Amino acid sequence: EKILDAPELVNDYYLNLLDWGNNNVLAVSLGPSVYLWNAANAEIQQLLALEEEESYITSVSWSQRSNVLAVGTSLNTIQVWDAEKGQPIRNLHGHDQRVSSLNWNGCILSSGSRDATIINHDLRMANPIISRFTHHNSEVCGLKWSPDGSQLASGSNDNTLMIWDLNYGAPRHIFREHTAAVKALAWCPWQKNLLASGGGTNDKTMKFWNTENGSLVNSVNVNTQVCSLIWNPNEKEILSSHGFANTGDDNGSRSYIRLWKYPTMNVVGELKGHEDRVLHLALSPDNETVVSAGADERLCFWKLFEAPFTRKKMNKGKIFMSDLR
Repeated sequence: EKILDAPELVNDYYLNLLDWGNNNVLAVSLGPSVYLWNAANAEIQQLLALEEEESYITSVSWSQRSNVLAVGTSLNTIQVWDAEKGQPIRNLHGHDQRVSSLNWNGCILSSGSRDATIINHDLRMANPIISRFTHHNSEVCGLKWSPDGSQLASGSNDNTLMIWDLNYGAPRHIFREHTAAVKALAWCPWQKNLLASGGGTNDKTMKFWNTENGSLVNSVNVNTQVCSLIWNPNEKEILSSHGFANTGDDNGSRSYIRLWKYPTMNVVGELKGHEDRVLHLALSPDNETVVSAGADERLCFWKLFEAPFTRKKMNKGKIFMSDLR
């Protein structure tokens, strides 16, 4: 539907540089700066820019309940901003290295870092650190709270996926079946305790987990790095974005987005709008539009997930077009 330029989008698999808030504002990190794109009126504003030399933004995450944006940095800190007023609220400390991943659970902000730790911050408190998870041994590049807020999934460059309870210091489950970094994480919106995860270049799989009993439900070889995952809230489908293939006959990037039917994992269609790996996906608050961010410094907007009443009016099998450009 739309393509926007994203100059200086950092080409780093382990970062999380895109988030679309419930306020219908897209936060995009470009080098040392965070820009806000208002989907209602297409206005763009620069929220912040780091002044330290060679510093850059490493993660962004909108609070579900407000215009509050958390911003992780290469300076090992988190800045919390009131985006509506364009004013900083506070800085959060506690990590020793860059803050690669962020995710909110109400007033609790969880942060993952290259220092291999996860810190849970309660923004209502003067001393906000309420717990610290230390079982990973490499960069924590993926963090996602379950829809009901009861479980936190964390993926790391140590190739493990862990499931946490906020009130318990040890993981409920440690999954070691991936053979590369686990960044892409997505909780199913219509089936409780179903989690999807994607592995890096040496893994090339999407896996599905029952986080209640700790079982592996399914594993699918997709032949390429899995960068991001989003479930379709309206249909039993999941969207994946991809990067490096690193196979014997293809050492390049597979710069596509693929839609899968669940649980058969039949491919519904491929979306080819990027010229380099597709690092990030974000879903609009009306659950219909997906934005993708690629290492080609492009943002592409796709109208993919029609509401059920709209989809019934369309010819079955002709909804998703792989020749979209």
